[in-house]
Amino acid sequence: MATRSQTAAVLLAGALALAACGSGGAQAPAAQSGAKTLVIDTSFDLKTADPGRTYEPTGLIVGKATYETLLTFEGADVTKPVPALAESYELSEDGKVVTLKLKQGATFADGSPITADDVVFSLNRVRDMKGTPSFLLDGVEVAKTDDTTVTLTSKAANPALPYILPNPALGILNSKVAQANGATADAQDKAEQYLNANSLGSGPYTIESFNVSSQVVLKANPKYHGTKPTYDKVVIRNVEAATQKLNVQRGDSQVALNLSGDQVTGIPSTLQVKKTASANVIFLLANQNSGVSKTTPNPKFVEAVRKGVDYAGLLELAGEGATLAPGVIPSQLLGALPAGEAPKRDVEGAKAALAASGLSNPTVKLEFPSELTVNGLSFQPLAERVQANLKEVGITVDLAPAPVSVALDNYRNGKEEMGLWYWGPDYPDPSDYLVFTPGKTVGERAGWKAGSDKTIEESAEKAAAAVGDDARKEAYADMQRKLNAAGPFIPLFQPSQNIVTAASVTDVEYHPVWTVDIADLGAK
Repeated sequence: MATRSQTAAVLLAGALALAACGSGGAQAPAAQSGAKTLVIDTSFDLKTADPGRTYEPTGLIVGKATYETLLTFEGADVTKPVPALAESYELSEDGKVVTLKLKQGATFADGSPITADDVVFSLNRVRDMKGTPSFLLDGVEVAKTDDTTVTLTSKAANPALPYILPNPALGILNSKVAQANGATADAQDKAEQYLNANSLGSGPYTIESFNVSSQVVLKANPKYHGTKPTYDKVVIRNVEAATQKLNVQRGDSQVALNLSGDQVTGIPSTLQVKKTASANVIFLLANQNSGVSKTTPNPKFVEAVRKGVDYAGLLELAGEGATLAPGVIPSQLLGALPAGEAPKRDVEGAKAALAASGLSNPTVKLEFPSELTVNGLSFQPLAERVQANLKEVGITVDLAPAPVSVALDNYRNGKEEMGLWYWGPDYPDPSDYLVFTPGKTVGERAGWKAGSDKTIEESAEKAAAAVGDDARKEAYADMQRKLNAAGPFIPLFQPSQNIVTAASVTDVEYHPVWTVDIADLGAK
């Protein structure tokens, strides 16, 4: 997988997960007398428990529970990293150096102390194994300053680094035990099989059993140096959405993570439903390559589409909990545009723009993945609604659904005339959305080459170099406004993330990176 292409990675992995899901899941083991067991049903997107290789949603849930990172986020707030294994951190004024002071007294699950050497080895291993998450530390040098201090140095300003460090893929492992079982900081690493059966972290849980197709069982870490988690055992089962609903209603599980807006309608009041906008942004693209289309590169055509879409109608389709997307950066992240800047439909303005384009009754092809769902939503009804909206404006849209492997190939290679896709954050920082500018990953997918729009490219460079929350917030907002005015992307909405739980489960928060923090869940 190309780095910084979560859309591609998640779509492909999601499709594989959909194909792998059975109609049910393995039964939870019987709870020990007096022990508290939590059963979580989810549709597995899981490949490994090795933190240096994991980047799939289910893997990040497991990684968050079993490994600790230098920094983390408090609850659902991703706008400010807070200390975890590091007791403090400091970003240099030029944004190139992050200095972290390590917390003293923290231990791994086997009771051995966590050292600066463990930190350096763990981070270098992620970067140099060249696994899926290695891009998170591209160009970052990790060094031990002394027994309690580690520095991360980037060649260019990298103010996103404190927002990247909470990713469970950057969990710190016991380097001595890991190396004794095949771990190396290069592509020759052979520790994955061992790490799938043994937790070498310091998190609140350890792995009791791990199966990528059926279930993962976690048990509380008795040596955990933080607040003891509520549940002694957690069973995470691979269950398709329809069965998740049945299980949570029957009390066979206490948490269901993958129900759509339609599926949570009619959930009995004895259950709790946490509805919040996910961090996924669904968007349209209009290809700017004249070799692909003679129509979509026309800026007035793009304006006609932008004004012709019925955003409020799409939001109704998305269901309760979804929210409009004023820009490509989702509402949870620093730099998101305020909700008041969300676009509104303007049919007359769209018709005027189309007239000004010089195009007469244009016909375009809209491609999208046919069998994929995002937060329980299928792309087909969304595409049909866009088709009907644009017909009113004078644009004929031919729908071209395709299996995800075909659609993904066309999307990645910039062959789609128009596309309907989504982007989820690789990490919760606005720098992950620089990919929507000319010459970058998603820009190229829209046929938008480097040099296509100097104004937008300069605003992106300014945003990338900005240091400090206020400066970054302003710079990324400016970049998005310029993208909205002249770019080939039309952000539509953020789908709802629905988490259904038994009434006994408390403190449920949706997180854009690890979905839920199991150790935060309480009971009443």
